[in-house]
Amino acid sequence: MAQIGRPKGGKNRRWEQEEKLRIVRRYFEEQIGKDMLAREENISGGMLHRWIQKYIEQGEDGLENRKKTGNHFSALHTSKNLSEEERLRLTVAKQHVEIARLKNGYTAEGSGTGKVFVTLSGVSIKSSKN
Repeated sequence: MAQIGRPKGGKNRRWEQEEKLRIVRRYFEEQIGKDMLAREENISGGMLHRWIQKYIEQGEDGLENRKKTGNHFSALHTSKNLSEEERLRLTVAKQHVEIARLKNGYTAEGSGTGKVFVTLSGVSIKSSKN
């Protein structure tokens, strides 16, 4: 059986728009099932499904590779030209993320590449009403 995806430790494959378009067109023109086409093209079924959905919703432009934006909270530490209002908005958004993380039962310790997410099992984070 052919391996789907990348080998452990390998790099993710970058699919060009033309390749995605060729595969999606095969799905519609040859009326091949998604699973069979995914096996033939050595891609995951989920990836093929996303490409087909984007093609249906946005046409060929939906298959265009877009640059990832990264961590928008990093502007808090790196940008010197943020207004006070922008800095406060980013701080509040970052705090909302942290609150959601705590509600889901884990916290972050450390920073940067050394950041580790620790489960808060057995610890109650709900406030008690007196």
